[in-house]
Amino acid sequence: MSPEINHQRRRFFGIAAMAVAAAEFGGTGIANAQSPAVPFAVKAGGHAAFPALKQIKAGVLDIGYAEAGSADGPVVLLVHGWPYDIYSYVDVAPILANAGYRVIIPYLRGYGTTRFVSDDTPRNGQQAALAADMIALMDALGAEKAILGGYDWGARTVNIMAALWPERCKAMVSVSGYLIGSQENNKKPLSPKAELSWWYQFYFATERGRIGYAANTRAFAKLIWQTASPTWKFDDVTFDRSADAFENPDHIDITIHNYRWRLGLAEGEAKYDAYEKELAKGPIITIPTITMEGDENAAPHPEPSSYAKRFSGKYEHRNITGGIGHNLPQEAPSAFAQAILDVAKF
Repeated sequence: MSPEINHQRRRFFGIAAMAVAAAEFGGTGIANAQSPAVPFAVKAGGHAAFPALKQIKAGVLDIGYAEAGSADGPVVLLVHGWPYDIYSYVDVAPILANAGYRVIIPYLRGYGTTRFVSDDTPRNGQQAALAADMIALMDALGAEKAILGGYDWGARTVNIMAALWPERCKAMVSVSGYLIGSQENNKKPLSPKAELSWWYQFYFATERGRIGYAANTRAFAKLIWQTASPTWKFDDVTFDRSADAFENPDHIDITIHNYRWRLGLAEGEAKYDAYEKELAKGPIITIPTITMEGDENAAPHPEPSSYAKRFSGKYEHRNITGGIGHNLPQEAPSAFAQAILDVAKF
């Protein structure tokens, strides 16, 4: 069965699952709270490596991923953002592994050791493609269901998984909340201040931006880290460990296409059209969810009040204080891990 047909089959059953989940969880329960004390507290930056780095063919990709914990444990799938990598979760993984979970942290297409199986596959960074990759990964790993976690591109990816394939998703932790977008919505102008915060998106829309990002990838990424998390005092070792993931031969193409697609300046693949049509409606997410936000996130992000009603299952929002910026799992690993442990019990 082809990946497209398989995904359509799961989509069919997913619609039915949405109705069941809505009935099971009832109305949304919203709470604004600080994350409770973490029983397995770790210091940010306390771990330098994962116990295992693996490869597996999944759909159009040969995906590189880190794995921690028991092979028989409930699966937690953690998805990174741009311009970051799997090491955003290097301190989260041992907490969850010690709690009995099987933790899977993949490199997205265009990062690390993930490669396209065929040279002929479009280097497509559209939102639905990344989510379909993660479903293909779960299929390849034999994981029927997973608890999802993500921030930035990773949050958007897990949001889409929860919206299109809720039967595959037990619960979710999403930094910055509901990030599903559409090309049509992205046509609407924002305030000048908000547009300024998206400067790199407009830069990438130009050929000068493509050339500039290719020529200065590490310096560009470091600038994003610094501006998105202004109080995070990461060192060169921490940055360089992640920046190695940008040496992927497809990284530039995936990054540029992602941002150009958002603005309608690049076409997606026809096989994702049905997904994008559904996503453009702003689908309600029915699975149990905790959303999170750091008090010093200087990257573009919506206000929690703007997306609370997008979640119809059991729901909670947590504001994380202490100078926590955009890369919340790496800056506040105990708080993020606690959210995963808590949402699993919803």
